[in-house]
Amino acid sequence: MRSQLRGELRPLVTFAAVGVTNTLLSLGVYALLTDLGASYLVAAPVAFAVGALNGYLLNARFTFRARGSLVRYALVQLAAAALSDGLVWVLSRVTGEHFVAYIGTLAFVSLSTFAASRFWVFGPGRT
Repeated sequence: MRSQLRGELRPLVTFAAVGVTNTLLSLGVYALLTDLGASYLVAAPVAFAVGALNGYLLNARFTFRARGSLVRYALVQLAAAALSDGLVWVLSRVTGEHFVAYIGTLAFVSLSTFAASRFWVFGPGRT
C-alpha cells in the first residue's frame, strides 16, 4: 500500500517540480525580453509559450514518461489560463482578497492541469 501511494505521488511531485522550472524560465525570458526593449505585451505571451513548451518536454520525459499530444497540451494550458482568470475574478468578489483568491485558484488549477495532462494529454488514447 505504501509503495503504491509513493508510486501515485511521484508523478504529482515531478509535475510540481516541472511547474517551478516553467515559472522560473518564463520569468527569465520575460525579464530578458523586456530588458532588450520588447513591450510587456509581447514579452508576456512569448515567455508563457516558452514555459509551456518547456513543461511539455519535461513532463513527457520525466513526469509521465510518454509522448503526449502537443496540441492537447497547448489546449490544456490555454484552458488553465482562462480558468485562472475566471476563478480569480469570482473568488476576489467573494472574499474581497485578490491574493487569497489567487492562492485558492493556484491549487485548484494546478491539480486540474495535472489530471488533464495525466489522463488526456499523456494518457492512453492520445493522438
